[in-house]
Amino acid sequence: MTNNVKIPQGDDTMKVELTVKEVMALAGIKFHNNHGVEVSAKRKLQDALDVQYDIDDKKYLN
Repeated sequence: MTNNVKIPQGDDTMKVELTVKEVMALAGIKFHNNHGVEVSAKRKLQDALDVQYDIDDKKYLN
């Protein structure tokens, strides 16, 4: 089944400040002794979306 998701302003750009470790974690590198790196990066991305667009991510995950 294919779901089409329409995201307003989906091609806009935004800036988020991440550490090198956070970028590496989002790219798929595993930090076995520190799972918090990936959690921190995802939280920063979500916070940036919330601040800039006031997006409720739950409606896009269904």
